[in-house]
Amino acid sequence: MVRGAERTRRRILALWLPRLPTDARERFMPPESRARPFVLLRTERQRRVVVAVNRAAAVLGIAPGHTLSDARVLEPALEVAEATPEDDSALLGRIADWARRYSPWTAADEPDGVVIDITGCAHLFGNPLLEGEPALAADLTGRLRAAGFAARAVIADTPAAAWGLVRFGSPEQRQRESLDGLPLAALRLPAETVEGLHALGLRRIGDLHAMPRAGLAARFGAGLMQRYDQAFGRLDEPISPRRPVPDHRERLTFAEPIATPESIAGALRHLLGRLCKGLEAAGQGARRLRLDAHRTDQRVDDEPQSLTLGTSRPTRDPAALARLFAPLLERIELGSGPGPGLETLVLSATETGPLSAVQTAIDGEEAGDQGNDDKLAELGDRLALRLGERAVLRLVPRESWLPERCVAPHPPMERLPAQKPWPAGQPRPLRLLTPPEPVEATAPLPDDPPLLFVWRGVPHRVRRAEGPERIEGEWWRGQGSLGLALRDYYRVEDEGGRRFWLFRAGLYRPDETPRWFLHGFLA
Repeated sequence: MVRGAERTRRRILALWLPRLPTDARERFMPPESRARPFVLLRTERQRRVVVAVNRAAAVLGIAPGHTLSDARVLEPALEVAEATPEDDSALLGRIADWARRYSPWTAADEPDGVVIDITGCAHLFGNPLLEGEPALAADLTGRLRAAGFAARAVIADTPAAAWGLVRFGSPEQRQRESLDGLPLAALRLPAETVEGLHALGLRRIGDLHAMPRAGLAARFGAGLMQRYDQAFGRLDEPISPRRPVPDHRERLTFAEPIATPESIAGALRHLLGRLCKGLEAAGQGARRLRLDAHRTDQRVDDEPQSLTLGTSRPTRDPAALARLFAPLLERIELGSGPGPGLETLVLSATETGPLSAVQTAIDGEEAGDQGNDDKLAELGDRLALRLGERAVLRLVPRESWLPERCVAPHPPMERLPAQKPWPAGQPRPLRLLTPPEPVEATAPLPDDPPLLFVWRGVPHRVRRAEGPERIEGEWWRGQGSLGLALRDYYRVEDEGGRRFWLFRAGLYRPDETPRWFLHGFLA
């Protein structure tokens, strides 16, 4: 979604979940329990105070702010539970993530709302009875109500207007986006500011139009006029999305759910083609892609199914990316029950890199070594998908005398860093043990190689030996987990012709038993 072309008229949807804490718990109750009055409590100044009520309790006149004793007067059989604001906040965040099916620009509006910038998104939703914004709002609230949540939604030109209309407006006001008749609390003002305005005879937002701005600001502070200007669009109010929105993102919503591997693969190829065109126009290539699949039976507090694909270097070849995605598509679960399948696919390039045009040969194939590099890169990507990204690496020299640190893993197709030479003139094992394994060794003198050592219960009698080679620890890194700040290495060969790389840790001390370790195997 390119937002730059969609700024002619901003459209904001405000979602309000007035009974979110109690609805979240009632979803898991049997139907007969949901009809009973139920409230959530917290302790304030040694009093038990109601913070949320269900529908049955609200009908009886119980409201947030009542003490438990007052609520018991209205309903002696009232059921109570402890409020858990952290869990409620986490649930609201999951609902905001779920709402990304409508727009990537979604944010939680604590404690009971979600705000969504749907600019340029409404045309993606429609049904035979409704089109555009009404269809989007109806679909959103319908899904939430089916999941057991009371929900209202309003679409307006500003976040502040949508917030006030959805909480304080009548259905007619919500439809006309009329703010003048709303109470002053709809501007999200502090309670003391609202009380002060009431003392002046100002009770509705429309009452502020004729008042001098300077006088209101001097008496109630700049926050009053800031909220006023935000509501009428005179002051911009940005929405920070809950998750970063990728610069390159494509979305496909289906009129009917798709449920066959062929249709899913075809939809993915369509998305890849559109995404790669956008990457080409930007001179970029994809390094990491994410495919989000939204099922028809997905719960509102569930994350969409996500498939992540990484590439060894930037690419925008739709055919190659489709081949890499092919084995991952088998992991998509289509759901169960009547009408299972996918209703929306969203493809995002979450990480990109510069990719310039490539000279091709007369036959259209990439010329020279470039074509071979692309085939090698695709092979590496396929192996990484099967074995894991950390299993397909290139080892490059690293400037360190410690044997276990003289090489470093590097992505196989990325440009190599500046080459660091390995220590010259000293043979090194082809295989190292990580970590070095302790052995029991017998040496006649402190600086002599061992005559016998026992490794994993098997004795090895030394026939030939070379050394010692002393390697000091890197003082800026400490001694490590084994405390091996100084090591004396020996190359030894046992009677069977097997060659080992042993070392003694630390300087020899007469009052301490030397510690010996096996670090590797020589050819």
